[in-house]
Amino acid sequence: MWAWMRTITASPGWRTGIRMGVGLALAVFPLALSFGTAAVASGWPPWLVVMMSAVVFAAGAQFALVVAFGEGGFIAALVAAALVNLRFVPMGAAVARSLVGGRWARSLQAQAVIDGSWAVARRADGTFSRETMIAASLVQWPVWVAGSAVGAYLTPDVEIARAWGLDAVFPAFFTVFVLDALRDEPRHRLPVVGGAVTAAVACWFVPSGLALLCAAVAAPLVLCRRRRSE
Repeated sequence: MWAWMRTITASPGWRTGIRMGVGLALAVFPLALSFGTAAVASGWPPWLVVMMSAVVFAAGAQFALVVAFGEGGFIAALVAAALVNLRFVPMGAAVARSLVGGRWARSLQAQAVIDGSWAVARRADGTFSRETMIAASLVQWPVWVAGSAVGAYLTPDVEIARAWGLDAVFPAFFTVFVLDALRDEPRHRLPVVGGAVTAAVACWFVPSGLALLCAAVAAPLVLCRRRRSE
């Protein structure tokens, strides 16, 4: 145990991951608090909310599932969560070369592929620091579960979340990542704009859960159309 701890503290990657993970956890806690509050307000039992956060550990998919389930039904919720989590396919493929060990070991390490950890682990040459990514995720996971539990059990009134502005945390969190991605990949601007416009227009005609599905379908269609034209 102590030898393992010394190995971690001696590794620059682990130290960087822990340091970056603490910073990300400060943003994750109000996000988790918002999720727990919103999920309970939508009729989910608190114990199920906490279990979902512990097992799924994917903010985007969890929010999409709760919103779409409340306004679009079971099928819409599953489709929304699946579409949101599709981003992990290219993210996992990008980081695969940096993982070590056999198939099961690499699969276990891949569970650390979450948005914030993936971003801070990326190097300038396109490779990834496995230690940084895993350490950052290990710091964030208990914070995400704890925040969800606090939101689910202690602040069940959705008006509290609105008063604290917690309903804006999730959109703001992902907006930062979108803007950062656009800075590195300007060619993705058109799909992002297409998805945003589609969601804005669809909200006038359908519930927000279905509007999310429309945006998730529109963005890749715009990207595919652009690539064909090129």
